[in-house]
Amino acid sequence: MGWRLWAVVAMLTGVLLVGCGGSRQTETPTEYDAWLKAQNVGKPDQPKGPAEYVIGAGDSLSVFVWRNNDLSEGGVSVRPDGRISVPLIDEIDAAGKTPPQLAHDIEERLKKYVQDPLVTVIVRSFVGPMDRQIRVIGEATDPQAVSYRDGMTVLDLMIATKGLTRYAAGNRAVIVRRGPDGKEHNISVHIDDLIKNGDISQNVGMEPGDTLIIPQSWF
Repeated sequence: MGWRLWAVVAMLTGVLLVGCGGSRQTETPTEYDAWLKAQNVGKPDQPKGPAEYVIGAGDSLSVFVWRNNDLSEGGVSVRPDGRISVPLIDEIDAAGKTPPQLAHDIEERLKKYVQDPLVTVIVRSFVGPMDRQIRVIGEATDPQAVSYRDGMTVLDLMIATKGLTRYAAGNRAVIVRRGPDGKEHNISVHIDDLIKNGDISQNVGMEPGDTLIIPQSWF
């Protein structure tokens, strides 16, 4: 009788274990997502790497071909049409690509001349594509388009454009930003208060494509 009792216990234990496993398996990722949504919580954020730089017209590049110094170029400017020229390759699109993407495209074009070419593209000075620039117009000392950097603020722009002119109405400055709805929105910013009074609340964060307009004083 003893061995029969143990057999029954073992069988019941197996049934219980299978039952528990089955209840867990019914929780599919879709159901889990739906549950999270119902609880108004999201999944934990995944680590994000830094965004890759995208080459734009006006950038200065260095193109190195390993073991082929005669095919390397230390200073290549990206033309307004977004293209560059390097030895053995008359024309190739550069704007809109990351440096690794451009290096790969150059390697593909060089394969007819060089066995297993290995190319490295380095950005020496950058402007970036139009949608990654911030434009500062009006009464800045040096109005210009500035390449966007992560975490850029109004104060960073003031440093880049050498501050305000004596005729600037800094407290009437406006950031023009295109929203997700495709419409332009105006954000008021008091630059005089930021620079002269240290009001850090006016150090507004910038986004790619923004335009900072600094009007002239009325008197």
